[in-house]
Amino acid sequence: MTGGDVLLDHSGSGSGTVTGALPVPRRAAEPRQVLRAVGRPVTRRWAGRYSAVLHLLDLTAAVLATGAVVLAHPAGTSPASPVVLTAATLVLAWPLLLVGTGAHEERVFGTGSDEYRRVGRAGFLLLALTCVVSFLGQLQPSHALVLLGVPGLTVLTLAGRYAARCGLRRLRARGACTKRVVVVGRGGAVVELATAVRRQGFAGLEVVGACVTPDSRARVAGTLGVPVAGLDDVVATAARLGADTVAVTSASETAAEYLRRLSWQLEGTGIELLVAPGLIEVAGPRLHIRPFEGLPLLSVEQPRFRGWGRLVKGGVDRAAAAVALLLLAPVLLALAVAVKLDSAGPVLYRQERVGVNGRRFTILKFRSMTVDADRRLGELLERNEGDGLLFKMRDDPRVTRVGRWLRRFSLDELPQLFNVLGGSMSLVGPRPPLPAEVERYDSSVSRRLLVKPGLTGLWQVSGRSDLSWEEAVRLDLRYVENWSLALDTLILAKTVRAVVTSSGAY
Repeated sequence: MTGGDVLLDHSGSGSGTVTGALPVPRRAAEPRQVLRAVGRPVTRRWAGRYSAVLHLLDLTAAVLATGAVVLAHPAGTSPASPVVLTAATLVLAWPLLLVGTGAHEERVFGTGSDEYRRVGRAGFLLLALTCVVSFLGQLQPSHALVLLGVPGLTVLTLAGRYAARCGLRRLRARGACTKRVVVVGRGGAVVELATAVRRQGFAGLEVVGACVTPDSRARVAGTLGVPVAGLDDVVATAARLGADTVAVTSASETAAEYLRRLSWQLEGTGIELLVAPGLIEVAGPRLHIRPFEGLPLLSVEQPRFRGWGRLVKGGVDRAAAAVALLLLAPVLLALAVAVKLDSAGPVLYRQERVGVNGRRFTILKFRSMTVDADRRLGELLERNEGDGLLFKMRDDPRVTRVGRWLRRFSLDELPQLFNVLGGSMSLVGPRPPLPAEVERYDSSVSRRLLVKPGLTGLWQVSGRSDLSWEEAVRLDLRYVENWSLALDTLILAKTVRAVVTSSGAY
């Protein structure tokens, strides 16, 4: 079992646990019997090819970064100069350090931030190694090589990894470069987890089978459309279906014994074992494995809604909003004129929304609808294409000509920079809800109000209006539970792509 690989269980019960007890396998199979049943460990040819591409990108980054510094150095063209020798050493050491820090392990390919952290760790090690070797060898390498070359090749490597990940995700969305997964557990939890895995196709997991209790077999087979077997037949099922991963969703009074015996059965098969912790939308930095007197326990840190991180976020929000308003002033003026000339009515649309801790504020947008849009809502309710508490209509007759263009590229939301500057909103956060929505919130959805609403968020980069109500809420709760400055930066970067491609905008 790999302790670092944890697959979340999105079970409908909210606890991620399953009622009842899982049967404990009668007897763990002998390793030789398992190997005869499964054969050789599953090989993933795509992973080898992908790793080779990464090696090429890593080496290219090292050559470009160190080469640029060497060429810029006055004595850098001499083959025997310390600068050239140090640069050559860096180029040779960089791929080895990346392998040593685990940046080429298959489990970090394509998802999560572990891959980027390992590249960063390799960069720090390379910088330290350069300083130590220079000191011990009494070399005098260029300061630019140490201060710019090593950070430069780290940044170039990260850029290459990001580009490769984008390509890998596109392949995974088409069903290539995936891990074949057998999901194990009770029927309801298996269906929920399999549905979540299929929804996140870019994660590279393909559900090919399930092992459930006898009373759930027919329902799971009909719902998922995959072969279904019993809980005692996990290894054989994985071998028969060519699976390389087993994901266990259950948690019950016998789960520990079941998982222990299952892990024994999978030894030597090359099949990876993943375990769902049963914690909805809690992931990333908040989850840690901590040993207590030899007993490994999953530590779940509390979400942080105060502290220095929030102060930094607030300062960055207001500073960025002020700079953006100054730079975009001509654009805002041009858009205001376009709205005014297109249809009668005010340029800005004002609406009451609910912010952090339930405080109400007035949100600002460029008006994209006719002035009587609110009065005409009643006659359009029958044509509502949304679910939950939101009204959605792809071809809304109330939208003006300019308004349709503004919505396509989310330009109608630019005046919300004034809300960010005033402190009622943040650059990144949950979608700002209407008071009528908040009145119908249950206790779990109300957690969206623990942080400031955002100009953009996970909902913005994950489909916008194409999302169902349930999916939008799930994304907002995931953000609230796992907020970090790094996540904000990632969302802002993805927002640019979502706006340019007009994904889910109408």
